[in-house]
Amino acid sequence: MADEIRVGLIGAGANTKQRHIPGLETQKGVEIVAVANRTRESGEKVAKEFEIPKVYDSWLEIIDDDDIEAVCIGTWPYMHAPMAIAALEAGKHVLVEARMAMNSEEARDMLAVSKANPDLVAQIVPAPHTLSVDRTVMEMITSGYIGDMVNMRVSVGATSSFPGWDSPLHWRHDRDMSGNNIMHMGIWYEALMRWVGPATTVQTLAQTIVTHRKDESGRRRAITIPDQVDILCRMAVGGTMNMSVTTVSGFAPALDVWIYGTEGTLRLEQMEGVIDGGLPILRLTAGKRGEKGMKEVPIPAEKRGKWRVEEEFVAAINGEELVTHTNFFDGVKYMEWTDAVSDALQSGATVHLPL
Repeated sequence: MADEIRVGLIGAGANTKQRHIPGLETQKGVEIVAVANRTRESGEKVAKEFEIPKVYDSWLEIIDDDDIEAVCIGTWPYMHAPMAIAALEAGKHVLVEARMAMNSEEARDMLAVSKANPDLVAQIVPAPHTLSVDRTVMEMITSGYIGDMVNMRVSVGATSSFPGWDSPLHWRHDRDMSGNNIMHMGIWYEALMRWVGPATTVQTLAQTIVTHRKDESGRRRAITIPDQVDILCRMAVGGTMNMSVTTVSGFAPALDVWIYGTEGTLRLEQMEGVIDGGLPILRLTAGKRGEKGMKEVPIPAEKRGKWRVEEEFVAAINGEELVTHTNFFDGVKYMEWTDAVSDALQSGATVHLPL
C-alpha cells in the first residue's frame, strides 16, 4: 500500500468538482496537490475552493511534476488520449473522464500504452446510471430467468424535450471536441454490455433536427452530430438490440429498457428523482412464461451498487482490488461500437464488430 498518493487534476469542470475532488478527498492517504484548468484564472478558483496548493498554467506541468503519482483527467474527449498516454508514459496512474476518447483508434492507442505499463492503474469513469440494479439484472440473466435473449429494446430520452431552436452550443454538439461520440449513446451501451455483452453488427439511421447553434462568441455553427439516432444490432450472446437515443423528442422517457427472452421478460424504467449518491431512481419489473403479468423486483440494499469511482481507483493503486468500472479494455469495446454507429450512418451499410 502506498504511504500517500499525490494527485494532480487536469481539467476541473462540473463532474470533477462535484464528484472526483470530494471522492478523492474522502480516501485515506490521498492528497490533491495541483490543478491545471483551461485557464490560470479558472484553475485558481478551483484551487481556492478546494484548498489545492499548486496551480499550473499547463497540463504538461502536471505530467512533468515528479511528486505527482496519479492524475485525474476531467477534460473533454478531444484531449483524453494525449493526456492519458503522456501521464502513463511518465509513470503516473490515470483516472480519465468518460467518454474514453474521440474514436476507437485513440482508444486502442491508450490501451496499448496501458498494457506496456501494467504496474500503473488506468481507469475510465464509468457509466453510473444503472449501478444500483446491475448486479440484480446480471444475476437474473445469467441464472436463466429470461432464457435465451430474443431482443432488447432501449429508449433513451437524454433531455426528454422538444427541439430547442435557440439552445446554445455544447461541447457534445462539437465534433472537434467530442469526436464520434453521439449524445449519451456510448454511456448506455457501456451499461448494457455489463448485462448482455457486446454487439457483433451495427446498422444506423439518424437525424440532426437542430441544425445550427450559437457558440460562446455568438457565432452560428452548423451541427453535424445527430440529435436523434436509431441503432439496430446483432448481439454476440444471441438476439438483437434496438436502441433509440434522442434529445429532441418531447415527453420521451428518460430510460425504458425491455429485455425479451424465450422464457421471461425484464423491464427497467427510470423514474423521477434521484437516490443517494446522485444516481437515478430505477424500477425493475419482470415476468416469466406462464405468469399473468410482470411484477416489480425488489432489490435489497446489499445488492445495490453505488458510485465508488475514486474509492476503486485508490484501492487499485494500493493493490487491494482490480478496476471493474471501467477498464481500458471495456473502453475500447464501447469506442469501437461508437465508431461502428458513425461508420454505418455514413455508409448506410452494416458494420461488423470488432473493428
